[in-house]
Amino acid sequence: MSPDDSYERFTRLLLEHEPEILQAVLAFVPNRADARDIVQETAVVLWKSFKGYDQNRSFANWAIGYARIQVRRFLRSGARRVALSERAMDVLDSLQDQGAAVREKKAQVLRRCLEDLPEAGRGIIADYYFREQSVEMLALNRGKSAAAIYKILQRLRVLLLECVTIHLREA
Repeated sequence: MSPDDSYERFTRLLLEHEPEILQAVLAFVPNRADARDIVQETAVVLWKSFKGYDQNRSFANWAIGYARIQVRRFLRSGARRVALSERAMDVLDSLQDQGAAVREKKAQVLRRCLEDLPEAGRGIIADYYFREQSVEMLALNRGKSAAAIYKILQRLRVLLLECVTIHLREA
C-alpha cells in the first residue's frame, strides 16, 4: 500500500469512526472542547501508529483504546479540572470494553450472515453499502430498474435482520 493509499484509508476510517471516539472520550471528559482536543491528539497518535493497525480488528475499538490513553494523560496533567477519579475511569473502561465486545460480536454475526447471502445479493450489498454506489448506478450495471433494486435491497435487509437476530439470540 502506497503512503497515499494508507493516508486515504486512515482518513476514511478516522472520519467514519470519529463520532464513536468522541463519545468514548466524552464519557470521561464531559467538557466538549476538552474532549475534541483529546480526539485531535488521539488522531495524531493513531496516524503515527497506523502502520501497526491490524485490519482484521475493529478500527473503532483500536482507536478508542488510544483515546483512553490520551484521556488518562489529560486528566493526570491537571490542565483542567479532573472530572473522574481513577476508579471511576476504570469502571467506565470496563463498561466500554463490554460495549466493544457486543459491537464486535454483532459485526462477526453480520459478516457471517453476509456470507450466507447468495453471491448476487452479497454483490449488491457490497456495491451499495461499501462501495457507495447509488441505486441508479446499481440498476444500470445490473440491467434492472431502480425500483427493482430498491425491492432487492429491502429483501436483503430483511434477510440480514432475521439472520442477525437469530444468531444473536443463540449467542
